[in-house]
Amino acid sequence: MNSLAPIEIRPAVAADCALILRFIIALAEYEKLADQVVATEARLHETLFGGAATAEVLIAEWQQQPAGFALFFPNYSTFLARPGIYLEDLFVYPEFRGRGLGKAILARLAALTVERKGRRLDWSVLDWNQPSIDFYRSIGARPLDEWTQFRLQGESLQDLARTA
Repeated sequence: MNSLAPIEIRPAVAADCALILRFIIALAEYEKLADQVVATEARLHETLFGGAATAEVLIAEWQQQPAGFALFFPNYSTFLARPGIYLEDLFVYPEFRGRGLGKAILARLAALTVERKGRRLDWSVLDWNQPSIDFYRSIGARPLDEWTQFRLQGESLQDLARTA
């Protein structure tokens, strides 16, 4: 992007782990899930920048100030036989909303999806988060009403794993 532009979207680097953790905590507070955050800077460093990194992060800056982030990882469509990107988290600090940062982040993710020969950019949104739902619809995204997302975690995950 032009260095004079107010919005800059850049890949995160290992030195950003403290910043990424602050974004995660702010997102969790917004989603009323702060009690569920167990992430640490060390764990973020290991899983995002270590030898077996499993996800990537984009940092959005407004006039050189950290303003938002997106954490994402590859997925795959069996029907399309093509890769894609799954957006795990997208968050912009409230004081920076309405300036085009969310759209800029999603545009960058769409470009990465296309560059990587992907065909889909997927994500989930909480049912009560109407401002985000409205925003996603405004850029052409559509909900998958016929799908219900499931999760296996905690003791249920451990129990099933023991049966393998």
